[in-house]
Amino acid sequence: MKLFILILVFYLVAVNVVTFFVYGYDKALAKRHRRRVSEAALLTLAAIGGSAGALAGMYLWRHKTRHAAFVYGVPALLALQLAAAVAALLMSK
Repeated sequence: MKLFILILVFYLVAVNVVTFFVYGYDKALAKRHRRRVSEAALLTLAAIGGSAGALAGMYLWRHKTRHAAFVYGVPALLALQLAAAVAALLMSK
């Protein structure tokens, strides 16, 4: 069980760091009027565990903060992921 938790923590840290930097990369592309990372890809990164990184990237770089799918969707994903983590911890005891 400890190995599983260690792998899960490593995964979540990695996906959040990657998501954070992808949001920053997309913002840099937007400023240069270049081809962008799709909104679907950004939301998928948040959905697979990177919601905290997505939220941090949104507000640090002020990116996607006017799009309802991001303003409401990313915090909702974070809340669901936190609820799932709490439930998993409670059920493991």
